[in-house]
Amino acid sequence: MSTASTTIHNPNKACCTIPPVQSDYTPKGSFKPYGSFKKVYVTGPENSGTKIVCVYDIFGFFPQTQQGADIIASALNATVYMPDFFEPDAAFPAERFPPTTAEDNAAIQAFFGGPASTPVTIQKLTSFGEALRASGGKVTIAAGGHSTPFDSVAIIHPYLVSPPDAEKLTIPLGIYISKDEPVSEYNKILEIIGKKPFASKNDQKNYTNMFHGFAAARGDLDNAENQKEYADVYGRVINFFRQTLV
Repeated sequence: MSTASTTIHNPNKACCTIPPVQSDYTPKGSFKPYGSFKKVYVTGPENSGTKIVCVYDIFGFFPQTQQGADIIASALNATVYMPDFFEPDAAFPAERFPPTTAEDNAAIQAFFGGPASTPVTIQKLTSFGEALRASGGKVTIAAGGHSTPFDSVAIIHPYLVSPPDAEKLTIPLGIYISKDEPVSEYNKILEIIGKKPFASKNDQKNYTNMFHGFAAARGDLDNAENQKEYADVYGRVINFFRQTLV
């Protein structure tokens, strides 16, 4: 895959300073090719009429994220798909995060301009959704605009999401932020989606006691408070999808 460098403006500082943690969770799903992807984590009954697409963070497949997918699949009796959006490239190396050298900073900038490029990933996500006719950060909310193949979208501690992304939404949104996301942007997004025809189906919560990544690769599930809020946010996502998936 060809890559191009990009500069990340106004980044979420926590996203670039909190390292991922290790987990001893054993995922219940399996990897298999699907559509144009060679590697997709699939969990839940494959003959389910409810299909959900999960977008991982820059670290790719991590046990905490896979466990979240497993929880959703089990609760909704749904098939959850987590494609390897970075293929044929690798996810960003956890050992180089957070960046501590100029070389590491340059590497993460290049990563966002290449394998993690937002326009490219949106195209991949939309194409995958169209192949599934399924329902499922910035990539996720941007995939919920005009002609979307999805029925609803949910984002947890999103990175670089802005109000203009919400303006284009044509489907319900579940948005769950931590103390590290800009609350002013969050409130503007709530104001925008509150005026949409699907406003009554939206859901939101500000986890003021949690950090960016608490429900994904940075989540420390040995910590009682983190574990409690991890369970709470996935519970909210489950209820949101239960009410919005057709």
